[in-house]
Amino acid sequence: MMETDINDYAEAFSSPEPDILKKLNRETNVKMVFPRMLSGHLQGTLLKMISCMARPETILEIGTFTGYSSICLAEGLAEKGLLHTIEINPEFEDIIRKYYNETKLSEKIILHIGNALDIIPSITYMFDLVFIDADKENYLNYYKLVFDKVKNGGFILADNVLWNGKVLKKPLPSDTETKAIKEFNEFIKNDKRVENLLLPFRDGLMLIRKL
Repeated sequence: MMETDINDYAEAFSSPEPDILKKLNRETNVKMVFPRMLSGHLQGTLLKMISCMARPETILEIGTFTGYSSICLAEGLAEKGLLHTIEINPEFEDIIRKYYNETKLSEKIILHIGNALDIIPSITYMFDLVFIDADKENYLNYYKLVFDKVKNGGFILADNVLWNGKVLKKPLPSDTETKAIKEFNEFIKNDKRVENLLLPFRDGLMLIRKL
C-alpha cells in the first residue's frame, strides 16, 4: 500500500539488499506465479532488524514461500539458535534449499513440508519469535495453535493484516480471506494476554508481544 516513490526513497536510504537475496528476489519474480508474496528488500530488512534486536534462540515461520523471509529472520538468531519454517507446497522445496545452502544458513533452518495445522502440534520447541505469513483463512487458527508455544515476552508477527486496504470495507460473502483477516485483527485487539501494534508498513504487519 506504500506509495511507489516513497517506497523507492526508503529503499535508497536503507542498507542495500544483499546479493544473495537480490538473486533470490529475481528468481522468484521470474519463476513464481505470485511473486508479490515475497517479503522483499524493505520488509526483509525489517524482519532481520527485529530478529537482531530480539536475538531469538528459536523462531517459527508459518509460510516459507521461496525462503526470503526465513533467511532474513535467521540472520538474527542467537549463536546456537534454530528456525523452523513450514511450507505447504512441495514444489518450492528445491529453490528454498538452494538458497539456504548458498547463504550457509542451512544448519540453522529446519524446513517442514506439509500442512502447518498438522505440523505445529508436533513441534515441541518453545519459541521466542513466530512469523505468520501463510493462508489468510487460517491466521487465527495458527495464532491459537502457537500461542502456548511462545515464551512469555516473546513475539508473534503476522503479515498482510491490512490486506490491500480491504479490511476498511465490508467484505463480500465470498471473500473469505478478508473476513478471516478482519476476524484475526479483532481477536488480537481484544486479547488481554498480549499487547500489539498494527504497523501500516507494506501490506500491514501486526506486532504482538505475549505478556
